[in-house]
Amino acid sequence: MKNDLISINDIYGSIEFPDPILELIMSAPFQRLKEVHQGGAIFLVSPKLNHTRYDHSIGVYALVTKFGGSLQERVAALLHDISHTAFSHVADQVFDHQEEDYHEYIFDQVIRNSEIPAILANYGLADALNNFTDYKLLEQPLPYLCADRIDYTLRDLYQARMIDKREIKTFLSDLHILDGKFAILTPESIAWFNMQYIRLNTDYFRRPQHLFANQKMAELIKLAISAGIMIPTDLLKNDIEVIDQLKKGGYTADIDKISRLHDIDNFNVEEAATKIKVRKLSDE
Repeated sequence: MKNDLISINDIYGSIEFPDPILELIMSAPFQRLKEVHQGGAIFLVSPKLNHTRYDHSIGVYALVTKFGGSLQERVAALLHDISHTAFSHVADQVFDHQEEDYHEYIFDQVIRNSEIPAILANYGLADALNNFTDYKLLEQPLPYLCADRIDYTLRDLYQARMIDKREIKTFLSDLHILDGKFAILTPESIAWFNMQYIRLNTDYFRRPQHLFANQKMAELIKLAISAGIMIPTDLLKNDIEVIDQLKKGGYTADIDKISRLHDIDNFNVEEAATKIKVRKLSDE
């Protein structure tokens, strides 16, 4: 495929894509991510929080590119979430993956059964997805910074109107690369990002309405699988397709109850919070 550079506008400004990246973006597996919501079922109760794994993946690619990542690492950045199921981390509750790593568990299978290997081979990038541990900009274990962690923090909070583009721009101007990894230049930006990460994990991930939506969706999908309405691989569809399948299976009223926060007053928020991963950047 021959394409000129194209660009889109994102929270980081204009992002350009060379041919290999553009062809991956246009592939069916990546396009599916346009209907896989970043926050799982949160969009059902907070419709403005409708950003997707597509948006996040583009953002991670943009950060790795901006800070000098190789083409191989940029490819890995773009595709790192390609195996997220419908409703993202809701699948971890469905399949009891407490480390929220179900998408990693099925990553090789999803890639192997797609058009992506052929695209990568066409550009001499067949090995780009074999060395994730070598990509220091893309992924780092907590409590360290990486493009994945930076983007979901900034993107989720921006979409929730808890930060603005000016704050994002200021923070990015204080990022640099030290020994091949992200580091923050000023104490002020260190404190700011630490605070935002705390807010993300307390006021966003653990907001009662958000916990309710994701847990109830997980319970509904488990019920549908046990009833034979769905099989686990149906979650490799997108959110809209899974909702349609659930409705056809007789669960329209159950989905409506999630959207209306039906009976949330009797929902055990503390117990639900224990089912999602604890994320901390420091012990403070």
